[in-house]
Amino acid sequence: MSLNLPPIGITVSLLLASNVFMTFAWYAHLRDLTHKPWIVAALISWGIALFEYLLQVPANRTGYTVMNLGQLKVLQEVITLSVFVPFAYFYMKEPLRLDFLWAGLCLLGAVYFIFRPHLHSILQS
Repeated sequence: MSLNLPPIGITVSLLLASNVFMTFAWYAHLRDLTHKPWIVAALISWGIALFEYLLQVPANRTGYTVMNLGQLKVLQEVITLSVFVPFAYFYMKEPLRLDFLWAGLCLLGAVYFIFRPHLHSILQS
């Protein structure tokens, strides 16, 4: 069975997966590799980041067929926060803070303004 997702669905799916790798590459070493030299953490993070790029590049290429660069960037930031908050809470054991909510609300405003001129055509694709 083949999923026939529209470009926006493919983009969001790939960016979600990409951001999981990105978040682990950027932050997991703070919990798991503190006893290792920084160069070891950097090389492991670099290896994880390869998988991020293998998903992120096709995501952006697909997304750019239906969105402009600004829209892709704002979408990326929304997805980043959507992945980061559960990562921080569940994996890093950080407390949930109202700052995450306020940041999310600010991003909703960014989404509205960056997608407003093209909202109807994006929802149709």
